[in-house]
Amino acid sequence: MFYRTDTNAHGLSHDPFKAIVAPRPIGWIGTKGRDGSYNLSPYSFFNIVSDRPKLVMFSSSGRKHSLRNAEETGMFTASLASRHLAQQMNASSAPVDYGTNEFELAGLTARLGEIVDAPYVAEAFTVLECRLTEVIQPRGLDGNGADAFMVFGQVVGIHISEAVIRDGRIDMGLARPLARMGYRDYTDGGSDVFEITRPTGT
Repeated sequence: MFYRTDTNAHGLSHDPFKAIVAPRPIGWIGTKGRDGSYNLSPYSFFNIVSDRPKLVMFSSSGRKHSLRNAEETGMFTASLASRHLAQQMNASSAPVDYGTNEFELAGLTARLGEIVDAPYVAEAFTVLECRLTEVIQPRGLDGNGADAFMVFGQVVGIHISEAVIRDGRIDMGLARPLARMGYRDYTDGGSDVFEITRPTGT
């Protein structure tokens, strides 16, 4: 099959675009508001973009809480969402009001960074502490801004749990990082693909 994206007439029951660009690593972004509130949200539009300097990026569809806090404070963290934390990761994606503590909502322990004043998931095997470098609103062919904001940060500190270090390397078989596969599907780096339904607002 072939279809043009300007009409999006693919004839399928769901848009296949995000299922094609898969698997997508999940950035579990922790931020702190100016009011002192903690925020935690998973982003599947996330990746490393440079090694020197160490830069990562997450993309927010619309102006969400993580974007607001990162812009206001200049800091965020990215915790590794592993298979053993899949349900907590999903719980933290609930659409809740600004100021709601998703760490508490998901039953997770929030810990402040060593360098940045932003919280991270204490139960995560790895964590990146980041300082904001820039926010970009990408444009389409028509020159108009997309409904997305790319948030770039330089990694200034890295946490790694000794529990996943084997022979001087992170054992990814132990870490089992989650990745988004499209629709409601996720994988943990193996052959297992499983569905998670996002929570609805309360």
